[in-house]
Amino acid sequence: MERIAVIGLGNISVRHRKNLKLLYPSATIYGMSASGCCSRGTVSDCDVLVSSIEELIEHHVDFVIIASPATFHAPYAISLIKAGIPVLIEKPIAASIADCDAIRMACRENNTPVSVGYCLRYLPSAIVVKDLLDEQGIGRIYNAQIETGQYLPDWRPSKDFRSSVSAREELGGGVLLELSHEFDYIQWLLGPLQVEHAILRSSEELGLSVEDMADVMFSSATGVIANIHLDFLQRKAHRKCRLIGSEGSLEWDLIQNSVSLSSSEGIKVIYDDSGWDKNQMYLGMIIDFVNLIQGAKNQSISIDDAIRTVALIEQIKKYSHHQ
Repeated sequence: MERIAVIGLGNISVRHRKNLKLLYPSATIYGMSASGCCSRGTVSDCDVLVSSIEELIEHHVDFVIIASPATFHAPYAISLIKAGIPVLIEKPIAASIADCDAIRMACRENNTPVSVGYCLRYLPSAIVVKDLLDEQGIGRIYNAQIETGQYLPDWRPSKDFRSSVSAREELGGGVLLELSHEFDYIQWLLGPLQVEHAILRSSEELGLSVEDMADVMFSSATGVIANIHLDFLQRKAHRKCRLIGSEGSLEWDLIQNSVSLSSSEGIKVIYDDSGWDKNQMYLGMIIDFVNLIQGAKNQSISIDDAIRTVALIEQIKKYSHHQ
């Protein structure tokens, strides 16, 4: 890989450029702001700053990571896909099904490699849970309970949270799209879900125009009932998933990177590596995407999987009560 680009100048783009320099030290790293405007300050780990997609295409970059707000994903991705340039799109793939379908159509017509950045699938404990469920390690699954929350003002302390992407509907904000990891991994683990009931709320504490809390009940074709709670309010970050089966239950702590198995024999910790460097998830995702580009074995998240997540979110919005 000789020329690689990252679109977007926010926090996640900083991580991606740094990781690209680590993985491909001799590569030229191109940067571009999501708006196309020139940056007023220094852009870290960036060799060339461009102002348009057309410029990137002219430089014949090997692949591009799109780390712009979700509402910008489709126009950038489609232009690159049509030019035959592989694209790794930060989650969610887009902010609407219409944009998702346009990306999928461009990909099919041009046969360009595309993947979506649901990095939590690269968490070691996630792979432990997936393998155990595939082996029916806790029997038939009946229930899933997911709770995820973190205080939005703490996400980016140097920035007013009210002006962040997370808080602005026109940029794809709100807990449903910002915390869509949960919808991705639960369908990866359990298969497609159907919305049964949903309540979206906006708290007085944050005063946002987007939902900062979501409570959703789902069902699956196999009879699983899944309850998911998401919020921007919890002062201490929390991210857990509990799966209840006929032969036992799993407690998965995504922040501690641990998995516990409860059965008739008691509680057993089957994985625990809280000291694991979470940046390895992002490195693994990029390496996996390069494997996809090169036609090697990979676990990259497909367009279809990513669109299934956006479709689920649109279903939630359609059937929800908003308070």
